[in-house]
Amino acid sequence: MSGASKEIETAGKIAVCAAEKSGRVYYVGGCVRDRLMGKECKDIDIEVHGLTPKELEDILDGLGVRMEIGESFGIYGLKGCTLDIAMPRKETATGHGHRDFDVLVDPFIGTKKAAMRRDFTVNALMEDVLTGEIIDPFGGMADLKSGVLRHVSDETFAEDPLRVLRAAQFAARFEFTIAGETMERCRSIDLSSLSRERIGTELLKALLKAEKPSLFFESLRDMDQLSWWFPEIERLIGIPQNPEYHMEGDVWTHTMMVLDEAAKHRSRVQYPAGFMMAALVHDLGKIVSTEVVNGTIHAYEHETKGLPIIREFLRRITSEKKLTQYVLNLAELHMKPNVLAGVRASVKSTNRMFDKAIEPLDLIYLAVSDSFGKITPEPVVSSEDFLLERLEIYREMMSRPYVAGRDLIEAGLTPDKNFSEILSYAHKLRLAGVEKESALKQTLGFARIFKKG
Repeated sequence: MSGASKEIETAGKIAVCAAEKSGRVYYVGGCVRDRLMGKECKDIDIEVHGLTPKELEDILDGLGVRMEIGESFGIYGLKGCTLDIAMPRKETATGHGHRDFDVLVDPFIGTKKAAMRRDFTVNALMEDVLTGEIIDPFGGMADLKSGVLRHVSDETFAEDPLRVLRAAQFAARFEFTIAGETMERCRSIDLSSLSRERIGTELLKALLKAEKPSLFFESLRDMDQLSWWFPEIERLIGIPQNPEYHMEGDVWTHTMMVLDEAAKHRSRVQYPAGFMMAALVHDLGKIVSTEVVNGTIHAYEHETKGLPIIREFLRRITSEKKLTQYVLNLAELHMKPNVLAGVRASVKSTNRMFDKAIEPLDLIYLAVSDSFGKITPEPVVSSEDFLLERLEIYREMMSRPYVAGRDLIEAGLTPDKNFSEILSYAHKLRLAGVEKESALKQTLGFARIFKKG
């Protein structure tokens, strides 16, 4: 078991102590799956069988400061260690909410019944901490080898609707195929009771961990499960684009391609979560702006007309103001970098663009993803180098001394209703590369206009 060495060492100590009392300890869940796939796992979970809660608590007390993460659920931890320590349990749904479950802790339930509460066979694998023996009650090893996501139990799978999103998320992250019977089960599950926090968590895992995040949405589309949480994304299906620039087809196809291109750059940007979300929603404005003019398909001003649609989409899945502000900002500006690069615009023009962007570097890579996320008659000419060079110029200019409010006050101006407009004028001179001394003189001259008025 690779990953967090302290947690693995602690798991081994617990397993030795448990064995002395005729108990067994297993690695469970994703850490087993990831090890068998050759992936590093940072979150280590173990399950302790054959001991009473008191016996387990005594072992933990002997190893450190015991924390009762969920005592009634049989879940423990040790202070200073991220190891998740659980006892076997059976969960029965009592409602549709995340916490609407009756939990029965039973140390002697057996591995098969304990694993039955897991969602997919590949997540129901268990590994004996001491011997390395793999316990595979539901054929998870075969599914792992074949790259198939298959639900463990018809009876328990639908008890948590989030498993529909988890199926799509795992399909994207591991590029697995969802089994036909699991796909059918997912189609019949109502997602309306889920919270936006839980939806957002699974969405971000797909956007930030999958090499092809598009598979998350393609899977949900195949399940007919886009409508409740992602209706705006679903509306992109079938919206035509000008084949002169978009030979790939509709806006849905383009968006999925942009998502996968953006995944190649997310390690370079300042705000990966916002960046990937911006890639997802950047063309939602085409829902309302696409039209045929003189036989040609256009989507004029889609970057601004889409802002209310984007805002509504974000409101449904997140309450984070920073994320919302960032995504709206990048979506509104996403056309400008490639346009300015295409005409080799002036430094003043690119400076103004970067100045409007919350994260200029992220805007560049959104534009790069947008340009490569399509099929064109001619090879795409990347704007990356041009834009990165201009960003360096912008950053250098922004590092120079500039006219600030205190400079204007020291020069004799009094802050009044016109002060912000005067400051705005000074900022325009800064973006144009005018040195501070000259900019101050020009700004004071501009201020005299208001005195004459």
